Amino acid sequence: MKCPCSSGNNYNCCCQPYLENKQDAPTALQLMRSRYTAFTQGNINYLIKTHHISTRPLKEKEDIEQWARSVQWMGLTIINSEKGQATDTEGMVEFKALFIENGQLQAIHEKSLFRKEKGMWFYTSGQQY
Repeated sequence: MKCPCSSGNNYNCCCQPYLENKQDAPTALQLMRSRYTAFTQGNINYLIKTHHISTRPLKEKEDIEQWARSVQWMGLTIINSEKGQATDTEGMVEFKALFIENGQLQAIHEKSLFRKEKGMWFYTSGQQY
């Protein structure tokens, strides 16, 4: 089965090991892809775990899960990425995620910022367009 993150790879060789906590995403880009996949599955625990503690939305956890499960995810396009490699401590990934909500095609276009701490990448914040 192809991975929902639109990488073209099979799920079991792409995002599945991260979502099942078998390994940590080695780059900011791979974390971005795995977080998108978590949204498609309504895997709120992974989303919270990979969201930096300084900006983690614990109060909105149920709302985020309900919304993620209520839309139909249509695909992820990576527009740009800067830094975020295994040897970096910061990274940025610009993406567009398409989804259908209430019969309307919509998009999230965001520049997401990531930080690596103690060998693990975390989403910190994003600027939406």
